[in-house]
Amino acid sequence: MAWYDESVFYHIYPLGLTGAPAQNDYGEVIHRLPKLLPWIDHIKEIGCNAIYIGPLFESVGHGYETTDYRTLDRRLGDNDDLKEFVRTCHEKGVRVIFDGVFNHTGRDFFAFKDLQKNRENSQYKDWYCNVNFGGNNEYNDGFSYDNWGGYNLLVKLNQWNPQVKDYIYDVIRFWVSEFDIDGIRLDAADVLDFDFMKGMRQVANEVKPDFWLMGEVIHGEYTRWVNSETLHSVTNYNLNKALWSGCNEHNFFEIAHTVKRLYDMGGCHYRNLELYSFADNHDVERIASKIINKDHLGVIYTLMYTLPGIPSIYYGSEFGIEGKKEQGSDASLRPHLELSDYADAMTDNPLTALIAKLGSIHQAQKALCYGEYKELLLTNRQYAFARCYENEDVITAVNNDEQSTTLHIPYQGPKTQFKGALSGKDYMVQNGSIEITLDACGGDILI
Repeated sequence: MAWYDESVFYHIYPLGLTGAPAQNDYGEVIHRLPKLLPWIDHIKEIGCNAIYIGPLFESVGHGYETTDYRTLDRRLGDNDDLKEFVRTCHEKGVRVIFDGVFNHTGRDFFAFKDLQKNRENSQYKDWYCNVNFGGNNEYNDGFSYDNWGGYNLLVKLNQWNPQVKDYIYDVIRFWVSEFDIDGIRLDAADVLDFDFMKGMRQVANEVKPDFWLMGEVIHGEYTRWVNSETLHSVTNYNLNKALWSGCNEHNFFEIAHTVKRLYDMGGCHYRNLELYSFADNHDVERIASKIINKDHLGVIYTLMYTLPGIPSIYYGSEFGIEGKKEQGSDASLRPHLELSDYADAMTDNPLTALIAKLGSIHQAQKALCYGEYKELLLTNRQYAFARCYENEDVITAVNNDEQSTTLHIPYQGPKTQFKGALSGKDYMVQNGSIEITLDACGGDILI
């Protein structure tokens, strides 16, 4: 058992949340990161005990074109600000992981600047992939190179170069010694070299007990990345898609099928494949914008918190804010927010209150952190399953229909009565089933 097994994450895109300018002029340091200190108490209040924050380090624009891995982006502040943020989080019992952008650098990174200056004579010419001095690009460098996603702004590092490996591994050691972080989310892990990640896992084992490596992976067989040699977890994009489309189409079969496929992928044992669950993040449209019936938001979050996985909330989504990609820009997904604008959310916003309750339930119930999964009832519009750990069963039942429904959930476990953690109702097991009435677009968690 490690700290992340029992975590509920809060995901912060700091350049957006603090209202930093879109472009870095490399001018004076502006101390915006301390604006996030009051958010820590809010994060705890809504039932989160870990933060994934990033990108953080000096960059050109959106943060993923790194200029300096060892210096906080001056639009956010300085390294002392970052030390204080992590220290405060730890004092309040909140773990912190950083965004690790190790597949590529920006064009202002020292190694690339040397390559531009010295070309064939640069000691860093082998730090990047497929540098061709007979080619060119839109920047008129007089050479070409591999990039990420077709963007020459993001220059692909040569992860097979021992010097590059050692440099990145030393960056990880620096982040731990300087900032005392608890793990890293690896950007673009689906295109990272596996030997490169194996080396990271060795560094993770060295720097801190239970240092967590979680990778951004969109498609594929997740066990290629999640195993004892590479990463501890990856992003569960499969479940993310199933959650919103399954509700939009009144098709719980899509969600249940996805869960079963992932469960089978892990050898029918949850601990073999602990994935990072999310309803939205800085790269996809806000769930409140993707869902057709806003009343389904509660169903989606109830499922996300109780299905196998490590749940996370993207900043602002606990308030139900919306955000769509506009003209190819992610800016509206990464807005500037003032916490004071949501001071009454816990009492006035039912979604905020529900998410806080779900966070509290998840942290209190070991079955939701470690329990195996068992499907109990499934129709297009109703879904019930159990999470079973040792002698404890937690049952989730949800209804995505626009009218209330009464279910008879089959149950053959050790318990004879349950309490509804969301409804407060008492439930009895009678003749091998549990009768439960769910509100329209509602659900309950039976403990």
